[in-house]
Amino acid sequence: MEKKDKTQSRRKFIQNGARGFLLLSLGSVSAAALTKVTGKEYVWQIDPFKCTQCGRCATDCVLTPSAVKCVHAFDLCGYCDLCGGYLKPDANAQSTASENQLCPTAAIERRFIEEPYFEYHIIEDLCIGCAKCVAGCTSFGNGSMHLQIMHHICLNCNECSIARVCPSDAISRVPANEAYKVKGDFTNKKDA
Repeated sequence: MEKKDKTQSRRKFIQNGARGFLLLSLGSVSAAALTKVTGKEYVWQIDPFKCTQCGRCATDCVLTPSAVKCVHAFDLCGYCDLCGGYLKPDANAQSTASENQLCPTAAIERRFIEEPYFEYHIIEDLCIGCAKCVAGCTSFGNGSMHLQIMHHICLNCNECSIARVCPSDAISRVPANEAYKVKGDFTNKKDA
């Protein structure tokens, strides 16, 4: 009988080590991907019913402009000619002139529907999340405008800089698969 040589060559040792490392790396990447797919992801969310329109969303977000934008709940809107979220309370005229608009960046577009109704659309790229329109709509209207963190913009920081300074604790972490909290949406729809 022949005795097998139990010593390995240097080349064989390095090859076996590289294979082992590759398998271990592949297993780690697979486990991480599986955890990401099956694990719950959380995102930051503003509760529009707690928000006090303090204006800190525009100034305290790590992004410039802020990831917080105004959204409009059309189901609640009265389509008013004298929209408190669009026109300044002391406006000279009911026109779209910049001196009459409440929004400092002209992020609200006013569209005529029929006498005396108008639709108000938020231009997300122009909105800085200052909440001036939200405060005006809440004070003089039915509160159909509110702030929301846009998840496609938000960096989803571990500790949201806005949540740290929010005086009403309106910002919290929620599961990503839950719908945005929207005024007027009492069904709390989930993605279908």
